[in-house]
Amino acid sequence: MNFVKRAGLSLWSRRGRTLLTLGTFLVISVMVLAGVLIADATAQAKNEAKRSVGAEVNLGMDLSGQNAAGGLVAPQIGAATVEKLGASTLVQKYNYSMFDRGVVKGGTELVTGGVDTKASGMGPDGTPTIGVLDTALLPAFRSGKFQLLSGAHITAADKDKHLLLIEERLARKNGLKAGDKITLGANEGSATAEFTVAGIFRDPRPSSEPEPEYFVDPANMLYASIGGFAGLNDTKDASLQVRNATFLLKDAGDLERFKEEAERKAGSELDGFKLDANDKAIRQMTGPLDSIGSTATLAMWLIGIAGAAVLVLLVNLAVKQRRKEYGVLLAMGEKKWKLIAQQALEIVAVAALAIGLSSLFTQSLTQSASRSLLGEEAAEARHKLESWQPPAPGTTGIDQGIDPNDKPVENADPIDRIDIRLDPAALATVGAVGLGLGLLATAVPAASVVRLSPRTILTKGK
Repeated sequence: MNFVKRAGLSLWSRRGRTLLTLGTFLVISVMVLAGVLIADATAQAKNEAKRSVGAEVNLGMDLSGQNAAGGLVAPQIGAATVEKLGASTLVQKYNYSMFDRGVVKGGTELVTGGVDTKASGMGPDGTPTIGVLDTALLPAFRSGKFQLLSGAHITAADKDKHLLLIEERLARKNGLKAGDKITLGANEGSATAEFTVAGIFRDPRPSSEPEPEYFVDPANMLYASIGGFAGLNDTKDASLQVRNATFLLKDAGDLERFKEEAERKAGSELDGFKLDANDKAIRQMTGPLDSIGSTATLAMWLIGIAGAAVLVLLVNLAVKQRRKEYGVLLAMGEKKWKLIAQQALEIVAVAALAIGLSSLFTQSLTQSASRSLLGEEAAEARHKLESWQPPAPGTTGIDQGIDPNDKPVENADPIDRIDIRLDPAALATVGAVGLGLGLLATAVPAASVVRLSPRTILTKGK
């Protein structure tokens, strides 16, 4: 009789054992497939998070270095050097900024009544003014926190012009609109310059809450074209110095390469600065993914190994029970390799059926389980972020046990959903694991039996 036909008859005649083996294979298939699907889905979600956040490198003051040196003066770096770094083939866009006090003149009045301006040290009619190469690349505008209501952003093409972006409350108080003029005075000396309002933006922070870095009413913050504003304070463009820079890379995988390139090009000019990647936002978003990924992997291994052990025991028991059958077939002249092939074919048929069945419901089952697990992890992560409280104005918070580095990144909410998709690659992985395990569990004991002679098998029985 053909060994393929014998395999089919054997599976049917031993239906109880076949169903038990099928159930074991089904458990293994479901767990391995679920683990593979979750791993693929979390990897896809992480890549999407990286693309949404973007590959960003911030050049800012190294506080640890400043403290170690005992200095309190913020370091500066030449704008020309930053532009050299921004010209790298790894960089998509870049931005830099500097800060100084601007004094509004010509009848323009600052918004008052919301914040005690004495703590800022800006003096009468003084307000923090940020010189920027491109306002559209500022984090608050990129994230959508600030909205441009009218006019246009200041761009790199406007570097040496005299342009301003002002908040809507300041514009409303002074009846200003895009295209109107504001006179600004220098931080020191009597120099003044006329700036054109390029655009009006909205800052959602209320006037009752001081701007945390400069302790002024948020409505009075000004953003100016960096070259024009620096010139107001007698700084020539050739020696323009900046305190912060941001580089948006083309690929998140180039972060380390860019750091190395920046250190090589800038050299000692980076003293007092540090290059920070925005991986904090990515970690904040993908934290729940790492948690459920590790949980799913652990469950997959534990249940998979337990199922594999049960499967090995079942197959070994089945082979031992068929010693007499093997002896009779060998005595009738059947080839040994056909006996092993028959046993392998039986296990392959059961494994294939189990894998096929698992593909029918594992996707929906895994989607439901991941939604529940990920939802809980994301809710816990959001609660932790929302419970963080900033230090009181004028303090670092260190003496209160508050780490400023733990401040949540805005617009980087923890991911609370992944899309589980069943693809051929996942099924191929499960098939390889299941079939490989089944064949190994079958071939080893079967080969040990058929190495014996028919006489030995029949005379010694079980």
